[in-house]
Order: sequence, then structure tokens, then C-alpha cells
Amino acid sequence: MSLIDQHNRLINYLRISVTDRCDLRCLYCMKENMTFLPKKEILTLEEIERLCDNFIDMGVKKIRLTGGEPLIRKDIIKLIKKLNSKKYSTNLNEITLTTNGSLLEKYAKNLKENGINRINVSLDTINSTKYNEITKFGNIDKVIKGIKESIKNNIQIKINTVVMKNFNENELEALILWTNNLNI
Repeated sequence: MSLIDQHNRLINYLRISVTDRCDLRCLYCMKENMTFLPKKEILTLEEIERLCDNFIDMGVKKIRLTGGEPLIRKDIIKLIKKLNSKKYSTNLNEITLTTNGSLLEKYAKNLKENGINRINVSLDTINSTKYNEITKFGNIDKVIKGIKESIKNNIQIKINTVVMKNFNENELEALILWTNNLNI
């Protein structure tokens, strides 16, 4: 059985949010005082794995784990390891991750060891003052260290930037030059 959308296109890519929680409060994403889903309403890692198995059986070849911030999910590496093992016995080819980067320094090596070869990092500015303003209490230095640690572990990084008028639209060239210097 294959998944086909209303335009008769084959669906082979699944994005799955593993948590609604995040360690940042980016202005355009979360309120400072968020109300999160009760834990009993969040899928367990086993349920997420079963869901992924069903989609893999229907032709999904790529799974992207997202959140909130997926790296704050307890035992996320165990899920990634289980999904990675499916690459050898199913049609699954790739597991990727979208993250704010705040925990990458801690997890980069484990992510690589468990089959993550590409990560999207949400980063709207490299100006520390603006970063603190947009994230409320984020630390740009941790994110940069995490990006560098990921690169050191041969993980490809893609930077996702939300361009906002009167905030960061004049920083795009600097951000591009910065990423080029990282050899992303």
C-alpha cells in the first residue's frame, strides 16, 4: 500500500513531532508561559515507533523528528536508535532531526552513532543580543558549539532562518557568510 496525496503524488516523507515542549520561548513560536499537553496525551516512544512502522510499511523512506525541541524528549536517542535499525530491514533510508541547537553539543556524537547524518537547526540570528531577545533565555554560544560539534561528527547542518521585518532582515548576508565559514 502506498500513500498518495490529492495531487496524485507519492508520499514518502514523514515529519513527526515527538514533543510539544521546548527549552526556548521564541517570539513567533511559543508564549513565555505555555500550556503544554498533559503527558498522558503525548504518544509514548513505543507508540511513535509503531506509528513510524506503519508509515514505513506504506512507503515512507525518510523520517524527520521535530518538536517543540526533540532533544529534550526523555530517551529520544533510544527511539532514534530503534528507527535507525529499521534502515537495514525496511525501505527507510534516512532519519533526520530539526532542532533549535541548544542541546546539540551534548547529543551530536550519539546522534551520529545512531544514524543521524543531517540536522536542520533553527537559527534566526547570530547576534547574541537579538538571539536572547527572540528566544527569551537562549544561549547563542551553546547553539554555535552544538553546530560545530555536529560538524565535527560529520553531520550535515542546514540552517533554517525566519526572516522578520525590522528585526533580522538586514543580517542575512552576515548569516550566510558565517555559515560558509563553518563549511556547512
